[in-house]
Amino acid sequence: MLEIKNTLISLDVIEKKFACDLSQCRGACCVVGDSGAPLTQEEQLLIEEAYPLVRSYMTQEGIDAVENQGWYVFDSDGDCVTPLVNGGECAYAFRDNAGITLCAFEKAFYERKIDFLKPVSCHLYPIRITKYEQYDAVNYEENPICRSACVKGKERTVALYQFLEKPLVRHYGQEWYDELKMAAHVLSEQSNEMK
Repeated sequence: MLEIKNTLISLDVIEKKFACDLSQCRGACCVVGDSGAPLTQEEQLLIEEAYPLVRSYMTQEGIDAVENQGWYVFDSDGDCVTPLVNGGECAYAFRDNAGITLCAFEKAFYERKIDFLKPVSCHLYPIRITKYEQYDAVNYEENPICRSACVKGKERTVALYQFLEKPLVRHYGQEWYDELKMAAHVLSEQSNEMK
């Protein structure tokens, strides 16, 4: 584990190779799972504000789910998450012409309709953050749906923390990320010296 500021970071975040491969996984992380995407309190408000502009990008099933369940729900663990369509995909997901599942918030953001990109938990996936009183635990969540991303990451020699630089900076700031990058560099040099 690495400790940076108020975070404990699993070495998997540095050591695992990863690069999303939407052509293979087809956006399965928006479809597969026990509950919706975890949301912060701030994101709950952002979703409420953005919904009228995002609605036009959503499927009718997604709209129905939101209108029946609300903009967000609380799962069996008591966590605030996005609603699901019939216990499956995220209500805010849609498919493009190639059949790849994408995020309605992200589409609206890139079309400059809203300022909210998407929930940070989605942006960070497959990194999962567990908040404790004194610190955040930053871990890699191994998931079979991401096998092709692991293969692609190895082929391109891209570490998970490198692939997720933008969401990590978004969540923890540039200074935190620079410390992580420096720690990764030091660990890599130590590993090479031991070979």
